[in-house]
Amino acid sequence: MIGKSDTPGIIPPPLIFAVGLAVGWGLTRVVVDPGLSVGWDVRRYVAFALIAGGLLIDGAAAGHFRRLGTHPAPWKETTALATDGLYRFSRNPIYIGFAMMYLGIAVAMNSLITVGLLAPCLIAIDRLAIVREEAYLAAKFGPAYEAYRKKVRRWL
Repeated sequence: MIGKSDTPGIIPPPLIFAVGLAVGWGLTRVVVDPGLSVGWDVRRYVAFALIAGGLLIDGAAAGHFRRLGTHPAPWKETTALATDGLYRFSRNPIYIGFAMMYLGIAVAMNSLITVGLLAPCLIAIDRLAIVREEAYLAAKFGPAYEAYRKKVRRWL
């Protein structure tokens, strides 16, 4: 249901990813982290590719929202429904970009623990953000959103 402020009322998803990274970093300080089984030469290129790819996806998706005249932050009011561009392939390309950046940072940290914490972060994003966003969008855009939701997958 749309609240009085016309927002989905969610925790900012970047905060969820940041908490995952912080918990991973903290755990590596108190628990033995076996690290990743690749050297720095490989890890830095993988980390760079993941972070750069995530930034490109997020930039393209946020730019698309701006061209539509709506704010890209999901905790703010949505005034238009994005269904083309990257949104033809995923209903949540920005979260895919965030996940790629998270993974790139975890690889750069050489932390298997932090890599493993991506799964709980994605579950939290799905349950605490996406489910609420979808209810908000369904209430706001009705049949247009339902048709889009049936045609395009949530993630990939």
